[in-house]
Amino acid sequence: MGVKSMQWAVRRARVVGALGALWAMVAGAKPSFTAETVRERARELASRPYQAPESKLPPAYAQLSYDQYRDIRYRPERAWWRDAGLPFQAQFFHPGFLYTSPIRLHEVEGGEAKPVRFSQELFTYGSLVKELKPEPVDGFAGFRLTHPLNRPDHFDEVVSFLGASYFRALGRGNVYGLSARGLAIDTALPEGEEFPSFREFWLEKPAPGSDRVVVHALLDSPSVTGAYRFVIIPGERTVVEVEATLHARKAVKRLGVAPLTSMYLFGENDRGAYDDFRPEVHDSDGLVLWMKNGEHLWRPLQNPARLNVSSFQVEGLRTFGLLQRDQSFPNYEDLEARYDKRPGVWVEPVGDWGRGSVQLVEIPTPQEVHDNIVAFWVPEAPFAPGAELRLAWKLHWGNAPPVRPTVAVTTATRVAAGSTANARRFVLEFSRGGPEGAGPVEPVITASKGQILQPIAQRNDVTGGWRVTFELVPQAGTPTELRCFLRRGSATLTETWSYLWTP
Repeated sequence: MGVKSMQWAVRRARVVGALGALWAMVAGAKPSFTAETVRERARELASRPYQAPESKLPPAYAQLSYDQYRDIRYRPERAWWRDAGLPFQAQFFHPGFLYTSPIRLHEVEGGEAKPVRFSQELFTYGSLVKELKPEPVDGFAGFRLTHPLNRPDHFDEVVSFLGASYFRALGRGNVYGLSARGLAIDTALPEGEEFPSFREFWLEKPAPGSDRVVVHALLDSPSVTGAYRFVIIPGERTVVEVEATLHARKAVKRLGVAPLTSMYLFGENDRGAYDDFRPEVHDSDGLVLWMKNGEHLWRPLQNPARLNVSSFQVEGLRTFGLLQRDQSFPNYEDLEARYDKRPGVWVEPVGDWGRGSVQLVEIPTPQEVHDNIVAFWVPEAPFAPGAELRLAWKLHWGNAPPVRPTVAVTTATRVAAGSTANARRFVLEFSRGGPEGAGPVEPVITASKGQILQPIAQRNDVTGGWRVTFELVPQAGTPTELRCFLRRGSATLTETWSYLWTP
């Protein structure tokens, strides 16, 4: 859709929505709830100065400790839609602890939105909070949706919305790992990051036998308001379809669309100085980029000594994401965290997003409890005050990519001492796959600084894939951008491995 066509469609939607509301008033009927209802709320909210939400939590709720908050649990028998025998159920998170700004929730049925009221009767209170007295609260901390994801006789958690604009989902057999966000604003800028929050949710009651559930959300922050529509489709790879309409109150220097947030402490390519029995500790091990022209790129993650921000200019983006490609338990040996079961997330743009960049932010962290990895798309066009931006994308949560790659992919990156005092040796593993053919295979390796020595490509008889080894003699004190892929004649056999080496 062209710019003029989209502008016409937006104007038409506004007129139709206004006429619909007017007709409902004339007819004496209650105005129906639609996605346009939330878009109008966001548009109107953006026209007014930002007002931070006032915490109306009783002090006893706001002062809950971590252990006390964990001692409060939702009653499964009080799950929304349970008695109706529907394929989805909703449970709500108790306000308090870190979640001191209650969020209003609504159920939508037959086009009518009804509020979901907070009540202590929805929860059980353990010994640590047994003296917590009932007090009025206007909202919840968030909610989770359950569905028979892994077996037909049990409702498993599929997605949860909790904290600012964070949400997480699971594919079949996964455990929670990385998170998505509604929006990222000014991430890794000196002025400091702004964290938008979902202020209100509308949960559409699913139809009997439905394979999906629809959620609407209103986002607000000092700089941006937004209306979101989520369609959640559980499965082997759970898909979350997102439609977002954003309005700028003021200029945003770095608008992060479809942001993903993860954790990387150490791994095979970046062990650091951790004295740990586990070989690797991370929720994700790399950033993936696929272009519509067929180019594939893989960037292994690192826990840097200093803040790293990498920018990849793209046009014709097919997908990007943060993945946990390594799914072998012996590479983690963690029986509690089960990092081998963490899902990857692919972001698939819907429609043409135009020119922009995918940015990767890597933040130093000493502990695995901190999310220190962020990835998002930044549009090239500035987001100026009064501007409106409509975008849609799909989030694929699971272990298998939404589209089978046509080339071999990177499966391991290892770094060791080279043959001279200041050289570093890189050993890369690629999977089997890629175009078939005969003839010699050539490693194509480039370095922004320094010198590449002894490049070798050979078959890995154990995996059936390829192994590439080379040495880098870096330029003293200078970071080096490295790239490597394999080709046979004019045919590209692998994705492009991309790495930032920092002395």
